[in-house]
Amino acid sequence: MDQLNALSSPFRVIPLARLASGGRWRTEAMRSYGAPVLLWFTRGQGRITVNGKTSGYTSHNAIYVPAGTMHGFEMNSTVHGMIVVFPVGVEDELSLPEDPVHLRLQEADQHIELNRLIENLQSELESGNLASDRAMLCHAGLLSVWIERQMRALDIEEPDEDASSRLAAAYTALVEQEFHSAKTVRDYAKELGVTPTHLSRVCNKACGRPASSILADRVHYEARRLLTETHMPIKDIASSLGFASAAYFTRAFQNHTGRTPSQFRRGA
Repeated sequence: MDQLNALSSPFRVIPLARLASGGRWRTEAMRSYGAPVLLWFTRGQGRITVNGKTSGYTSHNAIYVPAGTMHGFEMNSTVHGMIVVFPVGVEDELSLPEDPVHLRLQEADQHIELNRLIENLQSELESGNLASDRAMLCHAGLLSVWIERQMRALDIEEPDEDASSRLAAAYTALVEQEFHSAKTVRDYAKELGVTPTHLSRVCNKACGRPASSILADRVHYEARRLLTETHMPIKDIASSLGFASAAYFTRAFQNHTGRTPSQFRRGA
């Protein structure tokens, strides 16, 4: 089961290694969550794609991802860290950022303070004490204040994006909204007022993969999630993701993952 959906508490603090325990697709495939998250990389390095733009991350990088924002990141055995999951719908109450934020923290006191904030939240989460939900909200508020202060200290403002970055972000946002449909890259390109070739060229420039790969990645992440977390019949999963038939879904899924949906479900 997806660790981000497995626990009943509105707050979650999860080791990245645990999140990735079901396979690389758990972190690398394009997906979004219904709640905002903070990724805290304490060791290792790799690449992360957020909103259609790929950049590198290293140890002591904190990356805030708003709810509903498509993202995925590389993770190998050298990468360690935590993911903090906020409750759904608390962005305004906690004054969380509206856009993704990538904090590259170079000072030891920054690392110590963030670790302390996360540990305090985790301790309250595990305590089960009276009014722990209210206490966790207070700790999360302090974490939100910390993010805002780091943005100011590092002089992080609204991203100065070029036309290609804006188009890639617009495409990933559309895919996130409509990947359950049977829309093709051509359909998305038409909606965005560009040609499929131009859209793919822009996506390749922004995140190193064509538009078709982003779309397929998002669809098949959802397929794998439904296969591992639900008992939905395969034909219903196929229908929910816009495939014309279960047979077509099976062929597409096997081409993408190397296993049929039934094999993947049994293995999970």
